[in-house]
Amino acid sequence: MGDYLLGIDAGNTVIKAVIFDRTGQELAHAGEEGHSRMPYPGHVERDLGELWAHAKRVIRTCLDKAGIAATDIAAIGCAGHGNGLYALDRDGEPLLAIQSLDTRAIGLVDEWAAEGVGDRTYPIGRQRPWPSQTPTLLAWLKRHRPELFERIGTVFFSKDFLVNRLTGRRVSEVSDMSGAGLLNLAARRYDRTLMAAYGLADCMDLLPPLIESADIAGTVTEEVAAQTGLAAGTSVIGGLFDVVASALGSGVSRTGSASIIAGTWSINQVIIDRPALDGPVFMSATFDRSRYMAMENSATSAANLEWLVREFFEGEHQDGVSPFDGCCALAAAIEPTSDDPLYHPYLYGAQQDGHARAGFYGVAGWHSKGHLVRALLEGVAFGHRQHIETIRKAGAIFDEAVLSGGGSRSRLWPQIFADVLGTPVSVAVSRETGALGAAIAAGTGVGLFADFTEGANAMVRVERHYKPNDALTAHYNRRYALYKDIAEAMTPLWRRLSATKDQVAGAGA
Repeated sequence: MGDYLLGIDAGNTVIKAVIFDRTGQELAHAGEEGHSRMPYPGHVERDLGELWAHAKRVIRTCLDKAGIAATDIAAIGCAGHGNGLYALDRDGEPLLAIQSLDTRAIGLVDEWAAEGVGDRTYPIGRQRPWPSQTPTLLAWLKRHRPELFERIGTVFFSKDFLVNRLTGRRVSEVSDMSGAGLLNLAARRYDRTLMAAYGLADCMDLLPPLIESADIAGTVTEEVAAQTGLAAGTSVIGGLFDVVASALGSGVSRTGSASIIAGTWSINQVIIDRPALDGPVFMSATFDRSRYMAMENSATSAANLEWLVREFFEGEHQDGVSPFDGCCALAAAIEPTSDDPLYHPYLYGAQQDGHARAGFYGVAGWHSKGHLVRALLEGVAFGHRQHIETIRKAGAIFDEAVLSGGGSRSRLWPQIFADVLGTPVSVAVSRETGALGAAIAAGTGVGLFADFTEGANAMVRVERHYKPNDALTAHYNRRYALYKDIAEAMTPLWRRLSATKDQVAGAGA
């Protein structure tokens, strides 16, 4: 058996391929940024042909950089963003890819909330409907795009599409399906009663065969081997919901440990040994044969910084300094005061309110770009804190957390997280925690590790620790209260703004 593992991580924006040895050392890395299409307000889609072309390119580039024989790869694991909706047609050809930033189904979610649909789905799948949730999007397509809906043959997820292209098999696995609210979580299987609650009782045949995350889904085909440089017959496992993969790849593997991911989404999760905590949380997902992740998530994290850089800072920082590092340097130069602006990170809506919008508050003429960047970094951390408070209220107990995702690369942002949360925060050595988690699962699937915990212990190292500053924690406690008060005051105004937009769109039609 080969000595190396290939992890592929397909996020909402970038797809990466990374080759690791059995100790977690990175041999080679390749990544490529994709393009989202936004044909209508709230619609966020991608081209599946582009995704597969990028996947083939990063795999080949990674193999070339590593300088190893393809047969040295023991197994391949894929991770990818959860929810959204990826579909093949009835002939198995790529049909549609809706990303998890999509908000087209806000109206349907509001309608279902009034009808109590969530009261029927939550006891079974431990989720209430939300706009970019997979079954919600499928129901939206069934109602609003019936001609497209009729062409769907398989519904699954971004990493499942890659597994399908690599192996030719249509499968999905338990972490993504449970993370989308499509499984009876306690039984860990599909459930017709649950599907009926979404109005999808006639769609059971669109869900592919279900396997465990570390089960072997298939092997690399001869055709794909020729296109990528991989060895035909290399095992490909079912893979992981990327937030679970990132937790595993940052070393969070024992029951009761906490993972915070500051990526496109705000992910806040704790490993538990039962399907649910004592109180409600946004979602729960199963990730091995007996344990679960309790999660509070929303699209309110580092995507905000990506937007700020793209729209206002791209090209400003020279001399080899990335615009992200340049922005964080501007923020680090600001001495925090009670007069600083506040920011709501709702570019793609809030978890429970798709009408919510981002905004800076309290901006004055003496505030600089650095003040605005710092306000954004703090606002994202406040959003994570809201989610973590919900998890703790539901009964989770933890006294430290591991931070991963793009936000962990900054030297400033993890300290802001520690100060805002009042909790010690660690950062792992690997920056590619999603790919590393997928590689750990792949190693487990082919017997290199007894289980995920053994794999994480072998392949993950901690790089940095951050302790909260008591004075800044007190400062942030006061600002966090104001952050919440402003959000409460803005809630009816966001809905009025959304209604006005709909009226204007109607008038234009």
